[in-house]
Amino acid sequence: MTPQEIESRIVRYGDLRPCRTAFIDAHTPGSDQKENFTIIGGGVSESPDQHVHIGIPHGFNIGAAGQPPKCRNSMHNHRTAEVFFILSGRWRFFWGEHGDAGEVILEEGDIFNIPTNIFRGFENIGTDYGMIMAVLGGDDAGGGVIWAPHVIEDAKAHGLILGENGKLYDSKKGETLPDGVSPMPLLTQAELDKVDCPSAMQVIGGYVRRYLDMVALAEDAPVKVIGETGIIRDKPGFEIDFITRACASDEMHKHDRPSVLMPVKGHWRVDYQGGSATLAPGDTMSVPEGLMHRAVPSMTGEAALYHIIATDDAAGATWQG
Repeated sequence: MTPQEIESRIVRYGDLRPCRTAFIDAHTPGSDQKENFTIIGGGVSESPDQHVHIGIPHGFNIGAAGQPPKCRNSMHNHRTAEVFFILSGRWRFFWGEHGDAGEVILEEGDIFNIPTNIFRGFENIGTDYGMIMAVLGGDDAGGGVIWAPHVIEDAKAHGLILGENGKLYDSKKGETLPDGVSPMPLLTQAELDKVDCPSAMQVIGGYVRRYLDMVALAEDAPVKVIGETGIIRDKPGFEIDFITRACASDEMHKHDRPSVLMPVKGHWRVDYQGGSATLAPGDTMSVPEGLMHRAVPSMTGEAALYHIIATDDAAGATWQG
C-alpha cells in the first residue's frame, strides 16, 4: 500500500473530531461537557452529528471519551464487551443502577474489561482534561446503549428525548418525536432485576489490570491482556495484546484480518511494505489484513502500546458471575 493509503487509516489524536451531543445525558448537569469520539466503526452514538473517522469493518469498534475534571458519564449498559484503557488523567469507574455497587480508580495505561449486563459509569477525577480509549465488541456494537431509568428521566427534564428508534431529539432545538415513534421505554422492575450487580472484589480482581503490572510481565514477550489465554480470560470477539520496548519484535509479520495499533506511551515507528509511519499516544492505526508490518519504538524512553484484533468468537456477554 502507498503511504497515502496507509495515512488514511491513521487517526491522529490532534485530528479527532468530538461530538458533544452523542448521548442522552448531553444536557444533564455534570455530564454536559463530555466529548465523544468515534474512531473506527459506527459505535453506539445516538446523535446524527457524530463523525466516524474510519468506517471499515474490523469486528469491533474503537472510540474515545474526553472529559474535563468532575465530568461524568451516566449509568448505562451494553450488550457486547466494553473495554477501556486510560490514555490520560485519573478516572473513577463505578457500577450498579445508581452507581453505588462498587468502584475502581484507574491511572494512565490501566485497562478495564467491563462485563456486559451491568450498569456502569465513569468520571474524570483528575485535575486536567482526560481521555479514555474504548473498544466495543461487534461491528454494530450490540445495537446501542441501555440506559438506567433515572438517566432517561433526568435527560427529559433537560430537553433530550430518546426515541425507541435509538435516536435523540432535542426540544431545545424545537425537535419532537416523529409521527409513529414513541419514547424509549424505561426498563421495568422485572428487567432491572435481571441486571447483574457484582461486588468490587469480583470486578476488580477479574477484569482490571494495572499498567505497571503489565510492564513487568512484558519483559520477554507481549502480554495477552484479553483473550482465551489472557491475563483477563475472556472471549469478547477480539483480543488485546500489550507490547513494550522490552518485547517489541523487529520481525515483519501480517494478519488475516485488520488489526489496530494504539500507543499509550512513547512514539512508535510502524514499518510496512511501501513505507513507514510514526505513531504517538492517542493515535490509532488500522493495519490492513495481509500487510507485512512491524511496530518498534522510535525514540528513547518509555514505550508501550495496545494491539487489537478480532477473533471468531461472538461479541457477547463477558460477565460470568
